[in-house]
Amino acid sequence: MRREKKDQILAVLPEKIRGILLNHGLDFEKIQEIRLREEQPLAVKKEGKEELFTHRVTKEELRETMEYVSNYSLYAYENELRQGFLTIEGGHRVGISGKIISEKEQIRNFQYITSINIRICHEITGCANKLFPVILEKGRLCHTMIISPPGGGKTTLLRDLVRQISDGNRWVEGRNVGVVDERSEIGGCYRGVPQNQLGMRTDILDNCPKAEGMMMLVRSMAPDVIAADEIGTAKDVEAIEYAMHCGATMLTTVHGSGMDEIREKPLVSNLVKERCFARYVVMKSGKHVGEIEGIYNERGEKLCI
Repeated sequence: MRREKKDQILAVLPEKIRGILLNHGLDFEKIQEIRLREEQPLAVKKEGKEELFTHRVTKEELRETMEYVSNYSLYAYENELRQGFLTIEGGHRVGISGKIISEKEQIRNFQYITSINIRICHEITGCANKLFPVILEKGRLCHTMIISPPGGGKTTLLRDLVRQISDGNRWVEGRNVGVVDERSEIGGCYRGVPQNQLGMRTDILDNCPKAEGMMMLVRSMAPDVIAADEIGTAKDVEAIEYAMHCGATMLTTVHGSGMDEIREKPLVSNLVKERCFARYVVMKSGKHVGEIEGIYNERGEKLCI
């Protein structure tokens, strides 16, 4: 049985830090990040605001945290560590930084870990409801790109889209969805099992490069829909065009503040100019995390909201 979110997070924290958070009566449903930096104040981000505590994180507490996170076997997580993060039970992502050991311009491992950022995963089921009447045309799903600044809620929205399309709802019958989750943020896989709800007809490639994953899904799983987070490389664009040509509907996200910015982004701008996507969902920034600013068509015309 899966533990409650609070217990999942507390389980990877040192005893003293655990006590500090409990004594302050923090609501773990509202916490976004917990940051531990060596010899610096413990920091907690909640509802977009940072709170600093008087307690300064020690080297020993960082070491202890990594032992809990890795189940006392950092070696077993060597591949994940090279990417700078691990995923724990519940789909929460533990990012790390410090002194890198590199070889032939490739990151091999960490010699010292001096900072840890625990990003708490929050599912908001139903947050994509308002999109369906707009991203469907004559019963057919449109290729859709979600645009938002970092931390703006695009992955949360994408995740709920995937879940509802996979299970089916009053707007669309359930469809086969393939997810390429390069950074384990959509499914939040822990030991290969998605911790987030992605629907009964979803197949996921976890910790897989986006471009290769999209091509693989098309060839092996025959998905009706493919979802991928944070596109931006030439290979990503090529794979998206290939998947579209093969008949799959694409759901993607990209960092940006709005239509004007992505029109200027290298590579992504080509997709806009060629009108590959029929819908663009622009998220609000600042204090309005998770809110939609507007939905636009392939010509950049605002449709609603």
